[in-house]
Amino acid sequence: MNDVWCSDTEVRMFGFLRTPSFACFLSALLGIAAGSWIFSSDSALPLLNAQQEELTIPTEPVKPRAYNAAGLTPDEAASAYVYELNNRSVANIATRIGAERLLFRDNPTEDAGSGFVIDRRGHILTNYHVVEDAQRIQVTLFNGEAFEAELVGGDLVNDIAVLKVEASAAQLFPVRLADSRQLKVGMKVFAIGNPFGLERTMTTGIISSLNRTLPITRARSIKSVIQIDAAINPGNSGGPLLDAHGRLIGMNTAIASATGQSSGIGFAIPSNLLKRTIPELIAHGRVLRPDIGISQVIGTEAGLQILTLDEDGAADRAGLRGPARRRVRRGFVSFLQEDRSAADLIVGVNGKPTLKVDDFLAEVEQHRSGDTISVTVIREGQRTDVRVTLD
Repeated sequence: MNDVWCSDTEVRMFGFLRTPSFACFLSALLGIAAGSWIFSSDSALPLLNAQQEELTIPTEPVKPRAYNAAGLTPDEAASAYVYELNNRSVANIATRIGAERLLFRDNPTEDAGSGFVIDRRGHILTNYHVVEDAQRIQVTLFNGEAFEAELVGGDLVNDIAVLKVEASAAQLFPVRLADSRQLKVGMKVFAIGNPFGLERTMTTGIISSLNRTLPITRARSIKSVIQIDAAINPGNSGGPLLDAHGRLIGMNTAIASATGQSSGIGFAIPSNLLKRTIPELIAHGRVLRPDIGISQVIGTEAGLQILTLDEDGAADRAGLRGPARRRVRRGFVSFLQEDRSAADLIVGVNGKPTLKVDDFLAEVEQHRSGDTISVTVIREGQRTDVRVTLD
């Protein structure tokens, strides 16, 4: 799997600038899911899992408004069809974030991004970073009518958020969903969004690569990301990425750029990940993920060394070991002495190597609460497998 490494080129989330310090080194995933926390290099990470529920998105095409294709080349006619089919699905999202006190006046921060309709109940999909910390969210539909939006649920780990507006079904034109597993490099793609506030702008390009890894936090990243060369700019965050049939194949999320403007390297979250995540956000407001009961690990060249286990948690009950601790008294002072050499070193889950926190979390997140996984550890120099039933 190819990685998108942070360097002098910034990884930016459209609508809001995200420098490498955010994209790679955000210290914690806050307020997204209940579960145990893993610490790596003093950074906290929750163990989360996307449930495999189905999302109902229309499969029948919404008939595009009539347009005159006379005089258009076949390629132009195809592009016009995709736009006419989907431009009414795209929404403009305006947010107000916080309010600073400046010379005795409130000075709120405002920004904008994109989103798109996913059903006729008023649910709008966008990126989590577009609405993160927003005190007010306003969604403007294709006809110019604006609605105050409710944040139904959000998932920082996958940068996905679901909003809801009280619009009539006649105003809502849901996108159709494609299977992102069928994508090929070289396929033509269409991105529709609101770059720089220019509503429902479409750009075209191709899929440049598949299965990219996009850093979101210090040790977490989105897997199977689509790389595209269609022009993407600030304000495109949360807009749909479409195939030549006008079906949703992804959600535009980030660019790799030294200037913050389009450089021909954009990234989109694949539709199948959206499909897995959205039902839980609607039902629970967050993604439900299993708890393995490990509070802290530290990354080493040989694997992940367990530092803290939750008392009577899944890992503790299974017999995984943390550092040996004993109380030592020196004079009038008493303290705990820790021997990390006694701690298990995690090297794999279900036969797959997991030498990095991100790899370990990714494997755990393939499962649900109640599932049993096999954790491979190095203990006292010997390799052993421990079966852990997740909480």
